[in-house]
Amino acid sequence: MTPPPRMPWRLEAGFPESEAPDKDSELGRAVSWIAARADFFDPRRPLLLARAPGRLDLMGGIADYSGSLVLELPLAVATFVAAQETGGDEVVIESDQLGDPEVEARATFALAELTAGEAPLDTAAARTLFARDPRRAWSAYVLGALVILHREHGVRPRGMRLLIRSDVPTGKGVSSSAALEVAALEAIAALQDLTLDGRALALLAQKVENFIVGAPCGVMDQMTSACGQADHLLQILCQPAELLGSLPLPPTIEVFGIDSGVRHAVSGADYGSVRVAAFMGYRMIAAAAGLTARSVGPGRVAVDDPLFGGYLANVTPSRWRGHFRAQLPELLEGARFLAEFGGTTDPATRVDPGRSYRVRAATEHPIEEHQRVRLFKALLAGGAASEEARTLLGELMYEAHASYSACGLGAAATDRLVELARAAGAAAGLYGAKITGGGSGGTVAVLARRGSRAAVDALAARHSEETGRAPVVFAGSSPGAHAFGLRRFAVAT
Repeated sequence: MTPPPRMPWRLEAGFPESEAPDKDSELGRAVSWIAARADFFDPRRPLLLARAPGRLDLMGGIADYSGSLVLELPLAVATFVAAQETGGDEVVIESDQLGDPEVEARATFALAELTAGEAPLDTAAARTLFARDPRRAWSAYVLGALVILHREHGVRPRGMRLLIRSDVPTGKGVSSSAALEVAALEAIAALQDLTLDGRALALLAQKVENFIVGAPCGVMDQMTSACGQADHLLQILCQPAELLGSLPLPPTIEVFGIDSGVRHAVSGADYGSVRVAAFMGYRMIAAAAGLTARSVGPGRVAVDDPLFGGYLANVTPSRWRGHFRAQLPELLEGARFLAEFGGTTDPATRVDPGRSYRVRAATEHPIEEHQRVRLFKALLAGGAASEEARTLLGELMYEAHASYSACGLGAAATDRLVELARAAGAAAGLYGAKITGGGSGGTVAVLARRGSRAAVDALAARHSEETGRAPVVFAGSSPGAHAFGLRRFAVAT
């Protein structure tokens, strides 16, 4: 019988599980993983472990970049990053989960490549650096942290080794990228003697994705992965990232995710074009309301906005329907918009002059979604004890799903899952369902009566029979990176 791999480090005291983590616990499995890959590290140096979960977007979704309230659940699945400072002049990262023959699992960068002499590397230069070899482009999610920490906190990159293992599947719409960014950023910051609170960690991780990876996501994914609380919905007012605390799930309901089998990517054109269209709509509403705008660069404007505070979500549904909706076209060419309005206030995207945008639908979604999320929160805060309340929660989810489709972010597979949930209905314990996150595939969130896991599994199995795709159900919750904390390992004596 092969003996278990030797662990050259011991887990330092100070955590509830630190003396002898059970081999079947999540931490125990992580310790076993490190022991099995001990050859990646120097056994004479200490190392640390960071962890960040994926998330399930229950309500709010893409309205985050427009200032909406969002309600997010940190999932049980998580990403681990084991990290060690080397004292050398290069950074080596390796992932145990890539599983793609066209992607290199290990990437090495000289420290000199990650700086501009004594100055921080420009974000555009960093994006070019990580993208020059497609086989290791994934490294931007990890090593973008070194660039951002240098730029934001003046911390020069140091030599280190980073080993990654993730249970958060990619392309499922449960924020695998945010989990990786948050875990890597926390580990790298700790190696460089920088302590960050959860909110700061999330905002820096968002900058990694926006400006290094080049994906124009909002902040909810990183905020949930960093600041979430197990079995609670994290409430974030995205103006830009105001944490309103965590709302416990009532004992009457459970939340699940079902993978549609259609790959989702926040960097995709559909998500980006809807975001651009929403900011075009905000600029046009600002003009219609008589607000002053000034140019701050090519395709960029700043708006003096005492009415809405710069956020589309602050336009009330009644004012939208009564004053602004009829003034916005369903479709608008980018060139025409730029000629009349000069640009948008969004620093993460640009209007393409040669593209037409669904301005009205993309503008309407965050305005009405903010209202839906507020109503959803009020019903949950009341305990959702009655069948009527739970049915109303489900209807709000169905409305949100329809609004995604109106924006162009639907997909046949996610639509079918929602239809199956609606057909099963409250009689089976299923109250509502909606596409999550950036849409265009990925995972569907399902609101269910507690104890209805069998009905959720049956729904997933039916979808699998129809599509031939293996069913994946996300269940359970876990703490965010900040609540989990770092696990430090000293050299064994």
